[in-house]
Amino acid sequence: MEQKKIDRINFLARKSREEGLTEEEKKEQAVLRREYIDSYKRSLEIQLNNTTILYEDGTKKKLKKKDN
Repeated sequence: MEQKKIDRINFLARKSREEGLTEEEKKEQAVLRREYIDSYKRSLEIQLNNTTILYEDGTKKKLKKKDN
């Protein structure tokens, strides 16, 4: 996510605490937060997909996504 969008999220959070947000700003904040969360999840998933567990006996095993 772009730093500009993160800065906007932080600005809206401060404004919300200090003076409140308009309905339009609340909608913008919700959209930006969802985008941030989705970006964070994608980044974490990529990191976990590239993670290998090394056992004491020297064997290696890649992490697999659980099926729910």
